[in-house]
Amino acid sequence: MELKGSRTIAADRETVWRHLNDAETLKASIPGCQELTGNPEEGFEAVVKQKVGPVKATFKGKVTLSDVVENESYRIAGEGSGGVAGFAKGAAVVHLADAEDGTELTYDVEAQVGGKLAQLGSRLINGFAKKMADQFFENFQAHVEGAGEGGA
Repeated sequence: MELKGSRTIAADRETVWRHLNDAETLKASIPGCQELTGNPEEGFEAVVKQKVGPVKATFKGKVTLSDVVENESYRIAGEGSGGVAGFAKGAAVVHLADAEDGTELTYDVEAQVGGKLAQLGSRLINGFAKKMADQFFENFQAHVEGAGEGGA
């Protein structure tokens, strides 16, 4: 399944880029993220709790960055196992461009699930994936714009 979107963030490109590579920002942005450790060079380890339809799971996995073009774009990919619930993996190509009101962030997300999660049906899974992507970028935007005001 694929999802595309964009949003304008009220911050300059360097600030948005710094946050895209910051463990604290990513942790605050990933819905249900309990833990996120690591760094952009070696990758991040994550623990995420989510409920997809009737299935509740704690996913443990890895997040890696590749195809990095500083202050412009990268590919962020994650893969997690939720035990008996199955697995989820996804990737997003994120691109930054200057915009009148700050920085335009565009994303192109691909996601896959397997195991019990895959049995829930594509409509439920697609809706959940869209909600997760929207929520991630909404949280990210709020965090970046809020950090600018707080001087963080």
